[in-house]
Amino acid sequence: MAPNPYSPHSMVHTALPPLPGSPAPGALSNLRILDIGTMVAGPVACTFLADFGAEVIKVEQPSGGDTLRGLGPFKNGESLWWCLEGRNKKSVTIDLRQKEGQDLLLSLVAKADAIVENFRPGTLESWNLGYDRLAEVNPRLVMLSVSGFGQSGPYAKRAGYDRMGLAFSGVMGITGYPDRPPVRLGISVADYSTATMGAFAVMMALYHRDRGGPGQHIDLSLYETMFRYTDSMVGSYSALGKRRARTGNVHQAAAPGDNFETRDGRFIVLTVSGDTLFRKLCAAIGQSALADEPRFATHSSRFENIEELNATVAQWMRSRDTADIREILDGAGVAYSVIYTVEDIVEDPHYNARENIIGVEHPVAGMVQMPGVVPKMSGTPAAQPAAAPTLGAHNDEILKGLLGLGDAEVDRLREAKVI
Repeated sequence: MAPNPYSPHSMVHTALPPLPGSPAPGALSNLRILDIGTMVAGPVACTFLADFGAEVIKVEQPSGGDTLRGLGPFKNGESLWWCLEGRNKKSVTIDLRQKEGQDLLLSLVAKADAIVENFRPGTLESWNLGYDRLAEVNPRLVMLSVSGFGQSGPYAKRAGYDRMGLAFSGVMGITGYPDRPPVRLGISVADYSTATMGAFAVMMALYHRDRGGPGQHIDLSLYETMFRYTDSMVGSYSALGKRRARTGNVHQAAAPGDNFETRDGRFIVLTVSGDTLFRKLCAAIGQSALADEPRFATHSSRFENIEELNATVAQWMRSRDTADIREILDGAGVAYSVIYTVEDIVEDPHYNARENIIGVEHPVAGMVQMPGVVPKMSGTPAAQPAAAPTLGAHNDEILKGLLGLGDAEVDRLREAKVI
C-alpha cells in the first residue's frame, strides 16, 4: 500500500511549533486551527481560539477573501469588522475549487488539529474535501461544520444566516411588543452565540482526542444554538399548553421589571425577582409598605400585579435625574443598569479598568479600537492581539515555511491563480 503523503508522523499529540510572528503563547498555543469559513459564526469561533494563542490559519479565496472584508464601516479602506474578527490570524489564499488548491488544503490538514467551515452542507463534499476525506489524511482531526439548519434533515440544504437562526428557533417570535411585528436584536446574536458554542465544541472534541479518542466531526447549526437558549418555552407548551408570546420588556422572572425612563431622558433597566431585593427596592423608592402587602408577598403574586408595580416604579424614576437614581439604588444594593450608548461605554471608568476596549495598530487602518479579549484568565492571560492580516499576507510564510514549497512552485501556483 502506497504511503499517505498527507499522513501525520505520529498519532500521539505533541505541541505544534507556531509559525514565526505568531502571537505570544497562551492557553491554546499548542493548537493549529484552519479557518476556511466566511463571515461570522464559523470564523469567529476561530477568533475566540486565536485570542488565547491558537495558531489560526485563515484560508481565503484569492480574489476578495472573506466576505467580512467587504462589509463596513471602513477606515482607510479596511473593514473595521474584519479588523476585529480577523485579529490574531494568518491569511493564506487558496482556491479550493481547483484540484491543486484542494491538495494544498489537504497538506495543511495533515498538520492541523482542527478545521472550521460554514459552507452550505454538501459544498465541501463537491470539492472532495468532506470530513471523510479529511479524516483519511488526518484521523486525529476535529472538524466543526456550522450551517443554518445542520448537516442533516429536510432543511439541511437551505441557506441560513443570523436572522434565519433567530426566526426558525422561535427566538424572534417572542421578541418585541405584542402589538407590533417581531424584532431582531441589535447584534448578530445567533452568529456570535453559535461561534461561542462552536469554540466550546472544538475544545471538547480536542480534549476527548487528547485523552486517547479519535478526531470527530461536529455538526452545529445557528437555529439549534438559539433554540437551546429558549429555556422553558417548549416545556411550558408541552406540559401546560402555555404559548410564550411577545411581551416587550416585561418578563415573567421580573416583577417589577422594565426599562424605566428618568427625568433627564435616560433609561434604567430594573429586574426584581427575589423577596429580599423587592424589599430593598421598596425602601429605596420610599414605598416600604408595599413589601408587607399580601398581594406582593411572593414573586408569583407580584407578577400578577406587574402593571401596578411597574407604574409605581416608573413614576418614581420619572421624578428624578439619572445620577440621583444611581446613587439611591447603589446605596440600597439594588441591581440595575443605565442603558448605555457607545459614548457611555468608551468613557466609562469600569470599561477602562477592565481593559474592555483595546487599541490594535493595523498596517493600513492605523489604530483601531475594539473589544478586548474575554474571559480573563489568571494563569494564561491573553496577549495583546495581533492585527488582522491583509489578504494573503502569509502566503510565503505558510506555503514555503510550513508546507516546504519552493519559490518556483509558489510562483507557478500564483500564476495559475491557485493562490
